[in-house]
Amino acid sequence: MTTATASATSITLPADSNQALGIAQFAVDFMAGKFEGPSQKVIDRTELFHTDACLCGVSALALKTNAPTVLRNEALDYPVPSGKAGASVYGSSAKLFPEKAILANCSAVREWDSNGTNFGYNPALGHTAGEFGHNDFYAVAIAAAQLKGLDGATALRGMILIDEIRDRLASVFSLKTYKIDHVVHGAIGSAAAYGAMMGASPEQIESAIGMVVAHYIPWRAIRAGKQLSDSKGASAAISTEVAILAVQRSMRGFIGPKDIFRNPEAIFRFFEPTADGKDRWTEMAPAPFDLVLTHSGDDFAIMGMHFKLGLYEHQSAGALQAIIDLVSNSPELLDSDGDNIQRINILAYEPAFGIIGNPAKMDPKTRQSADHSMAFIVSRLIQKAIDWKKDNGALPTGGESNDAMWKAMILTPHDYAPEAITDPRTRALMAKITFEHGGSEYDNAYPEGIPTSVVITGADGSTHDSGFVMFPAGHARNTTADLQDILKNKFATLGALATDDVDNLVARFSGVANKSAGEIESMYDFDLRVTEGYE
Repeated sequence: MTTATASATSITLPADSNQALGIAQFAVDFMAGKFEGPSQKVIDRTELFHTDACLCGVSALALKTNAPTVLRNEALDYPVPSGKAGASVYGSSAKLFPEKAILANCSAVREWDSNGTNFGYNPALGHTAGEFGHNDFYAVAIAAAQLKGLDGATALRGMILIDEIRDRLASVFSLKTYKIDHVVHGAIGSAAAYGAMMGASPEQIESAIGMVVAHYIPWRAIRAGKQLSDSKGASAAISTEVAILAVQRSMRGFIGPKDIFRNPEAIFRFFEPTADGKDRWTEMAPAPFDLVLTHSGDDFAIMGMHFKLGLYEHQSAGALQAIIDLVSNSPELLDSDGDNIQRINILAYEPAFGIIGNPAKMDPKTRQSADHSMAFIVSRLIQKAIDWKKDNGALPTGGESNDAMWKAMILTPHDYAPEAITDPRTRALMAKITFEHGGSEYDNAYPEGIPTSVVITGADGSTHDSGFVMFPAGHARNTTADLQDILKNKFATLGALATDDVDNLVARFSGVANKSAGEIESMYDFDLRVTEGYE
């Protein structure tokens, strides 16, 4: 059997090695500090993604969205025995069973679909499977730190580890191709990091990863249908809950399937058979991929992940940037309550066209469907720009107009409330939109970028063409937007839904690397203001 090979900054787990055990050993070594470790750039970016995730989660609870509220209440029904260490949920000091606290917190973070995104793209290694993923899993590292009395630097290292494993898997194996939900990669990363932080052996972590893959595979059925349900937003949370249970079970002595990436009847080799010319079911045939994991320096997966600057499906980010560019250059399009716009034609790539261009999404009835409707998202942004210009006499131009527009037109939870979804003005704009697949030119440019173009035809017959948008604001390769400033606005907007003391709330989730064990233990212990009637 081939073993892992190491460089100064990474290890390679070859396809003909036991990659499950390799991931487990890597996680143990990474958490033990056996490598030089991530650079300050990586730490800073992880800090930003963590703050973003927490503000998304807290605001979803503040507006009493259904799944996060149900699962938080469920978690509060599972207190640990007196004197035993436990994990906590947002807005509570109660010590709870960790798998339940993690379930609740991950669900809250994911509810708005507004936290970080990755597209599984590492062209330097030829790893371009392009599987989606999101920064949903930081509560795993916080819970483990709370249980073991670990400081913030250790918790942040666990966060980096989770993101590294799940995104590197996303770059070599496309789950969506086989109708499997992308959260499997996150569950594997969560099992590895949680196990390493809790003191599990590599063999125990391998066992847990085997159980996750053999027992708990979620199908994309949770995302299918004309109108989406709570299962879509809670998928990462539910898969992470069972990943934590699998680790706990392994640490108690239960033995799960070994060498799961080479198992011929697990998802990886089943969907992408490898047998080196032998029978398909040969036990020791290789996995479908080599796996490269970074342990030191700048080149961690998180550096290629993308921020959302408000509430919208990330596949629409190119179109939003195009609209901001177009109306900034031709603000007269926003006059006459939108009557100056005759038609809006959007071209984009697959899978954007298939995911947010589904004909059923032209008439969304729920928030989960509206935030996956290109027509609704774009129309809502235009409507906000129309209202801003009418109320203020001009579009915002403070500083760089692009940054000012992203801040002023931020799409918030209220833009997906029932009254917004049925707003006749927004619906009228939706009726002017055509969304088309752009063909190979667009498909070939994804997942490097978010290739999109928009042409607005004015009421006077004039045409306004955005050109080819690749790296909108929030994209990891965007170099024009002031990301820190735009995110500061997002944090303040979401935080204000949950508290009057926004600065204190943001500070609570920021600077994790410098927090003491006590500060990590009390991180979620704050007053959470809940508003009734959002949904």
